[in-house]
Amino acid sequence: MNINLLISPQELTSLLAVKSPRTVIIDTRSPEEYAIGHIPQAINIRDFFTYLLDNSYPAGFKQLQEYFAKIMSEVGISGKEHLIVYEDAFNRGYGQSCRAAFLLKYLGCPHVSVLHGGYRAWLAAELPTTNEVPEVESSIFRLHPQAEMMVTTIEMLQAINNPAIIKLDVRDRDEWQGISSSPYGVDFCPRKGRIPNAVWLEWYRLMTSDSGIPMFRPAAEILEICQSLGITSESVVYIYCFKGSRAANVLFALQQAGIHAKNYFGSWNEWSRDFSLPIDNKIIA
Repeated sequence: MNINLLISPQELTSLLAVKSPRTVIIDTRSPEEYAIGHIPQAINIRDFFTYLLDNSYPAGFKQLQEYFAKIMSEVGISGKEHLIVYEDAFNRGYGQSCRAAFLLKYLGCPHVSVLHGGYRAWLAAELPTTNEVPEVESSIFRLHPQAEMMVTTIEMLQAINNPAIIKLDVRDRDEWQGISSSPYGVDFCPRKGRIPNAVWLEWYRLMTSDSGIPMFRPAAEILEICQSLGITSESVVYIYCFKGSRAANVLFALQQAGIHAKNYFGSWNEWSRDFSLPIDNKIIA
């Protein structure tokens, strides 16, 4: 099965018309938003956005794997299906659909797509919505963790003084500047700042709203922006944000431009809480 990472509303419509049990649509929005209206046949799994990795060590990853294997089994997903995830809009959900896609790929699902433009693109195309919740039968989800997709805390620590590895901070400006500790509040985390020797690329820059719907920029534009930071297709890139969500968004944008990257999924939420880990806490004007 040849699956593209990004899928358009029109392509998804064609899949829905076939009504294949091999296609599963996952809505990552809040249960309240889902209840108001969603794409037909979609199931709601908010946990893909809300789950926080306990730690980027074997025990933390094992806990994450078991947590989602249980959820996937309960909603009848085996992992072999074509899984299509969406959020409201790429610039409003802190990359939640990409976080879901990243986690699904990490858990071992080979056929994963993101609805390009999200629910807003679906609505703009005047496609049908529903508030009906599809019935599901439990299944057995088979874990095949792809450990190489994740950057561990130890790996990030070892990379700090290695100029061959680009530490890419993609958080919002106030977080990068050291003014706020997170999107959830200025003092949500105990420390503000950056991972030492990181470079900054605010995640919004790799998207455009020329069509009125936020979408990834063309590959050539993404590559040009990255090259201005010294990032090329030959680079080794470790991306972080607050909890691996905006990092997943950027990771997939880079992937469209032929740049390979890995996600430090624990990101600032984990790093800032471990006082043994170094930070650069100078406030940037």
